[in-house]
Amino acid sequence: MTILFLFTLLFTLMLIGVPIAISLGLASVLTIFFFSPDSPGGLVIKMFETSEHTTLLAIPFFLLSGAFMTTGGVARRLIDFANICVGHIRGGLAIGSVLACMLFAALSGSSPATVAAVGSIAIAGMVRSGYPKEFGAGIICNAGTLGILIPPSIVMVVYAAATEQSVGKMFIAGIVPGLLLGLILMVAIYIVARIKNLPAQPRASFREWLRSFRKAAWGLSLIVVILGGIYSGMYTPTEAAAVAAVYSACIALFVYKDMRIKDCPKVILESGKMTVMLMFIIANAMIFAHVLTTEQIPQTIAAYVNELGLSPWMFLLIVNIVLLIAGNFMEPSAIILILAPIFFPIAMELGIDPIHLGIIMVVNMEIGLITPPVGLNLFVTSAVTGMPLTKTIKAAMPWLMLLLVFLMFVTYIPGISLGLVNWLYVD
Repeated sequence: MTILFLFTLLFTLMLIGVPIAISLGLASVLTIFFFSPDSPGGLVIKMFETSEHTTLLAIPFFLLSGAFMTTGGVARRLIDFANICVGHIRGGLAIGSVLACMLFAALSGSSPATVAAVGSIAIAGMVRSGYPKEFGAGIICNAGTLGILIPPSIVMVVYAAATEQSVGKMFIAGIVPGLLLGLILMVAIYIVARIKNLPAQPRASFREWLRSFRKAAWGLSLIVVILGGIYSGMYTPTEAAAVAAVYSACIALFVYKDMRIKDCPKVILESGKMTVMLMFIIANAMIFAHVLTTEQIPQTIAAYVNELGLSPWMFLLIVNIVLLIAGNFMEPSAIILILAPIFFPIAMELGIDPIHLGIIMVVNMEIGLITPPVGLNLFVTSAVTGMPLTKTIKAAMPWLMLLLVFLMFVTYIPGISLGLVNWLYVD
């Protein structure tokens, strides 16, 4: 009865337009009030305890770092460098855009930020060179999803906090899938470019490559600062996020000088707004998770699944279906916070590695970002290109098929996610 009441109330509130954060909190409070001896006042303490979760401190710092990188001209230099590297290949500007998305993803940790930063420059460049605008929009919309798969990823931080897993392991697990997905998109673009006879740029000289590399080097070095510092044991992922924020600000203000001191308050304010929104969702989701735990709801569901005799591959198929449906209607962090506490204990019972489960969930969240009606990347791409949303959706759909095939590979070949983790093993 408790399970039925909690989830019926939650989804009813969301369907009538109540914000996700308030829906989570209200459903949790009412469930405690009607079905649990716990005091509703204890939920306030639980919400306050969320602010003491040190892992979550990485979120505002990574958001701030991404904001400085976006505003400070780093994206433009990364795109120029990527185009110099692969622009001479047939369809090279599009392939370079994917490479630029991969590089910027390793700096920002956010998918919409990657689409906005790279798309605003790359799509216009492709159109000027003779590429159809729809072609460029579809590529950037899909390649931008790498922002939450290639570390550092804010969604991975949220999953690690919700399931008490290592952020470092999650970051390592995302490296191979992120590189593999980027490569798949590049190969597909090359094949399409050959068929459609899309243009190629003149091959750059070594001197031009070196000049472009020097301009982009300060931005590229942030990848080393973040990941090198974490995996060398110099600092934790949370501390790495703080270092990244300071480093990004220094580059934007004093090295590239594309920002002025008076621009800082605006950048910090925008990052603060995004942080408040995410942390409010997380705080209410932690209350929801507390109710799930105290009422033994995940254990009840796990016992029911065991009685059904589901094998791990069947369970993972169900997980994918549920996540793909949820991705149509909710923001990635909210989905992770609602469903991870439910799927996690069942996966443990079936012997599924929690890091593998996390990567599966992140890839599903990638797909959710480009599926209507709530796909954030679709809205950002539409705003960047000026294309109607319906045209943007149509442009993104062919490339979405690649992501669905990639999801099947990641789901049923654990080595893609776990190979590097098992080799390096970082706590």
